[in-house]
Amino acid sequence: MSEHIDYIATNRALWNEKTKHHIVSDFYRNERFMTGHTSLNDIELNLLGDVKGKTILHLQCHFGQDSLSLARMGAKVTGIDLSDAAIAQARKMNDELGLDAEFIQTNIYQLHDVLDKQYDIVFSSYGTICWLPDIQKWASIVGSYLKPGGAFVFAEFHPALWMFDNHFKGIEYSYFNRQVIEEVETGTYADQSADINLNSVTWNHDLGEVLQNLLAQQLQLISFAEYDYSPYSCFPETVEIAPRKYQIPGMEGKLPMMYSLKMIKR
Repeated sequence: MSEHIDYIATNRALWNEKTKHHIVSDFYRNERFMTGHTSLNDIELNLLGDVKGKTILHLQCHFGQDSLSLARMGAKVTGIDLSDAAIAQARKMNDELGLDAEFIQTNIYQLHDVLDKQYDIVFSSYGTICWLPDIQKWASIVGSYLKPGGAFVFAEFHPALWMFDNHFKGIEYSYFNRQVIEEVETGTYADQSADINLNSVTWNHDLGEVLQNLLAQQLQLISFAEYDYSPYSCFPETVEIAPRKYQIPGMEGKLPMMYSLKMIKR
């Protein structure tokens, strides 16, 4: 990492700006969401199962659509995120919908300073861990917030994706966590034309790094799957091969694009 760079402040500034554009984007379709549509995909819904009456900690919840979708399903949800703009929007939507979700603005690594309870389910999905430098510490947070017998449900973009340049023309980065990735982001995945030109700091985390650190928390793996599509058209060029299934042109069926897992705390 460049000397003296504050990755938390850098990424918070980026996500505060992204949030402004995401709320009004066609990608998130927030007006449709507010009328009752869920933001969750079949992959995570099938892993979560019936959440009615369950307590759920949603890590890196952005502006709360998935958290509020879970609350609509009868769960008692706590969502946390680094971005104060995102959390402010999540709280606003929660109040407008008359739900009882709780939202906390914090750096995930400082969560124990502001939250002291355990949950039936810890949930995280899509584009979350690339913003975190220390997966061992992340895994310890997941484990510590789960009740015995509780479930960790995780859906994430595949680390093979992050090896490529932004237009998938060539390999630019290691599959393994061997470098800090510092870039200038122009636009955002939800709106490529958005007036955003800000720095980002990310890390790639290979599957072995993720799985081994979670297993070290006495979590038992009961489901793991890889997928050759993304449920979102969030890359500069994609083709829709089926409803809500997007692939990279020229790599259809060849490139792992995401994975999912479910683990139970012993």
